[in-house]
Amino acid sequence: MTKYKHRIADKLLKRKLLGKGAVLIEGPKWCGKTTTAKQLANSMLDLGDSAVLLQSSQMIELSPKTLLEGKTPRLIDEWQALPPIWDCIRSEVDRRGEPSQFILTGSSVLPEANETIHSGTGRFAHLRMRPMSLFESEDSTGKVSLEDLFDKNKFDIQTNSLDIETLAYLTCRGGWPWATIISKEVALDQAIDYYDSVVNYDIQRVDKVKRNTERAKLLLRSYARNISQQVSLATIRKDMLANDASTLDEGTIVDYIKALKMLYVIEDLAAWNPNIRSKASIRTSDTRHFVDPSIGTAALGLGPNDLINDLQSFGLFFEDLVIRDLRVYAEALDGSLYHYRDSNGLECDAVLHRRNGNYALLEVKLGGKERIEEGAANLIALSRKIDTDKMPAPSFLAVIIGIGQYAYQRKDGVYVIPIGCLKN
Repeated sequence: MTKYKHRIADKLLKRKLLGKGAVLIEGPKWCGKTTTAKQLANSMLDLGDSAVLLQSSQMIELSPKTLLEGKTPRLIDEWQALPPIWDCIRSEVDRRGEPSQFILTGSSVLPEANETIHSGTGRFAHLRMRPMSLFESEDSTGKVSLEDLFDKNKFDIQTNSLDIETLAYLTCRGGWPWATIISKEVALDQAIDYYDSVVNYDIQRVDKVKRNTERAKLLLRSYARNISQQVSLATIRKDMLANDASTLDEGTIVDYIKALKMLYVIEDLAAWNPNIRSKASIRTSDTRHFVDPSIGTAALGLGPNDLINDLQSFGLFFEDLVIRDLRVYAEALDGSLYHYRDSNGLECDAVLHRRNGNYALLEVKLGGKERIEEGAANLIALSRKIDTDKMPAPSFLAVIIGIGQYAYQRKDGVYVIPIGCLKN
């Protein structure tokens, strides 16, 4: 039996179950939702099994409560395959009046409102899962804690063991749990299989709209070429047209992006809107991101050596990896992730903003002294623009790097932290 690798979501799920009758775990397929849910579940209805789904589809009309009987918490896996069960669970939660009754998992978003009677507000808690961060996959030492930095606890100098070859491999492998426990050669196939499944099957099934496989491939390739950048739909359309799409309008692109977001394949990063002492206009375009960088490398057919031979592209995919990890860590810190850019060209790759109002400014650089200097300068410049009469000063500034021997604090106060040392 394969040893379970603990997830940051484990504690979050346990906490949410104590407060609600049901918890819905959402996220891309293969990211470990079911395995995580099984750690706490005491019974299970597997709607991902076609035979179980067929029987359940008949039973939901005759005796829906029968499907919900079992030791609690009861796991309803891939619930969206049988949408009517949502309202059955909602009613049963009301009837029982106790927390920790059900865990639901789903790899596509909630159905349209007219498919359910009630949203589940007050009965359901939501938990977002993503592919594994490097800390969860045991590829980061976790010697530097974001929570400690928010609490003003400094760290001693730490060493980073990730070299450029390993980092390139981890970027292409991705955070798919199964890929973290099998041989390196086979592990790289997992992202390719995921990509193939999305474009050939999932994008057709997510909302029962027939879509073109080749067009889905073109869109994902264009996203990969523009990863970690704030590009418009017009730019993506132009890129797709230049790569063999005969006719294409922006409305079609919007439809495909919507479907990929419903599948949790694409997860763009929204803009942060702070109070600043400046007349510069804040740019509100999202930064283009996948839920995992390996989707982009698979879309373009890139392997670790390809990234090493093209450091500019590697830097963009590395930023995508860091954003993935920071999003996982932000969930544990009761926070959200944003980016910043203004009309003067000042940028910040990531802003981790917690619900209590505290926030950190983070730049992402693959490595190199000049790039670290550039990142630190950006962070300091932005921190000086913050209107601290209207909002607090940042809790800390940090440049997250890929290649570099040490995690340390610079004389100007900016932290330099290899991703291979970081945790929530």
